[in-house]
Parts: sequence; structure tokens; C-alpha cells
Amino acid sequence: MGPHKEKPANSTKDFSPRDAGLVFLSFSFICAAIIFALIINDVLTLQHFLSMDSPLEMVWIIVFSTIGLLLFGVILSSYIPAKYIDDTNKSYPDSSIPTLLLFMFVGALFEEMLFRGIVQNVLYLFIESNWIAILTTTLLFIGFHIQYFKKPIMLINITIPSLVFGWIYTETNNLAVPVLVHFLMNVGITLLFKYNIIRLKR
Repeated sequence: MGPHKEKPANSTKDFSPRDAGLVFLSFSFICAAIIFALIINDVLTLQHFLSMDSPLEMVWIIVFSTIGLLLFGVILSSYIPAKYIDDTNKSYPDSSIPTLLLFMFVGALFEEMLFRGIVQNVLYLFIESNWIAILTTTLLFIGFHIQYFKKPIMLINITIPSLVFGWIYTETNNLAVPVLVHFLMNVGITLLFKYNIIRLKR
């Protein structure tokens, strides 16, 4: 029998935004199928997902919500010491721009389709209260980000945006709007870190 070879201490594969993006894309197709089923079975209508009743209002919501969430992220990053930030979040800026864009877009697409498009809509059908549906969806959204439970202060980083995304969807009835705001917020914060415009507090 040959000598026993110990595995290196850091044998786990590093987080890969590209691989994660492909996983999110796969789950997005599943969410799309569920949304399609809800529409063809007359549980919800296409108007619930892609309403274009107030395009100008959508533009203002996209602009102000994105700016507000970016400012929130910058302020939060300025006050939270680096040791309280999830390690996965610290690795994002090291990726190439195309990889970041893919990961951020499909991540936002999947999460908004699942939480706003499916969960929030279905909850509203039973509860008939927008804010209870938004708050409940946000609790589930927090639970989905289980990796942040080790560093609870990170939960603030997702709770406020989730409430904003829920409100945006309620106001517009267009799932593309929270998807776009979610995407722009994530990309904006990541690029600010990537190019050292903002830095984590030591």
C-alpha cells in the first residue's frame, strides 16, 4: 500500500461567479415555467408580470430606487468592518466584467422571478395585503441567503433591498423593473469595489 496522502487544507473549490450564474440561469427557467403555469391556469395574468400602464413612473422608480440603494450600499460598506463581510462577497470584484454581468443579471433574474414573481404574488392571493406579502417574502428571501447567518450584520444588506424590490413590484406590476433595479444595484456596488472607488473598512 502506498503512502497516505493528506488532502490540502484548502481543497474546496473557490466560489465561481460564472458557475453560480449558470446554476441561477437553470433555476430561472424553472421559475419561468411556474409563472407560465400560473398564467395559463388563470391564477395570475400576464398583466401581473409585465404591465406597461405607467412607463414614465417605471423610469422614475428605476432611477431613484437604484440611486437610493447604491447610496445605502456605500454608506453600509463605509461603516461595516471587513471582518463582518461575507467572504464570497469579497471575491466578486476579482472576476472579469463579462462574468460579473452574467452572474449579477441571472442572479437578479432568478431571485426576482422566485420571490417577487411567484412567492409575493401567491401570498397576496391568500393574504390580500401588499405589505404583509412583501414582509413575508422578505423573511423568506433572508432565509434563502443562509450563508449570511454566520455574519448576521450582512442580513441588513439584503433586508432593505428586498423590501424595496417588493414595493417596486407592487407599484409597477412589471417584474422587469425590480429585476433591473436589483441588477443595477449589484453591478454598481461591485464595480465601485472593483475599481477601488470605495473600500471595505479595516
